[in-house]
Amino acid sequence: MLMSETDVLAVFAHPDDMELTVGGTLLKMKSLSYKTGALDVTKGEMGTRGTVEGRALEAIEAARILKLDVRENLGLPDGHVWVTEETRTNLVRVLRRLKPKVVLTHQFDDPHPDHNHIAQLVREAARLASMQKYDFDFGQQRTGSPIVAHNVFSRHLIPSFIIDISEFLEEKMKAIAAHTSQFYNPNSKELETRLTGESFLVELENRSR
Repeated sequence: MLMSETDVLAVFAHPDDMELTVGGTLLKMKSLSYKTGALDVTKGEMGTRGTVEGRALEAIEAARILKLDVRENLGLPDGHVWVTEETRTNLVRVLRRLKPKVVLTHQFDDPHPDHNHIAQLVREAARLASMQKYDFDFGQQRTGSPIVAHNVFSRHLIPSFIIDISEFLEEKMKAIAAHTSQFYNPNSKELETRLTGESFLVELENRSR
């Protein structure tokens, strides 16, 4: 998608993470005339199912369903996202270019290391993006620090606020289903995962109500 400034930007590790977590929230923000976007940090190449090329096409279709203004991929190696100066700088450059007012991302202490590290990276990059002398030689202007909201996916955490997406749940589930390689498909010959069981999406939809 072409570069576009955003009001709300979702930054998540893998091409289906945003849909599973904040897809409904992005639809709601879009209905309120905010510009919405997503940054997938990796291409999901370590996933049990699917290919990089196939998952990229699935992400494009999901973005269409969610009416995103922009969806980009940072291209970091799946399973090897670390909190380093390089990854921080890369993320700062995206934040300065897209200028989101709000960033949605993973919860802290997520059992997946990529998710956990991205939560920390987003928090740090949001602050560094506002410091004019950080990455000064790259030539970007600093931007205001966006508000960072961490999605709660664990049943063991209590959220500080809840967004009602009832009106947008059907479209959220369609966006998730666009990732056909990752979820229930009775004709698939690939290995089974926790996500590919027939009950997974039913349980997720019930939980989102």
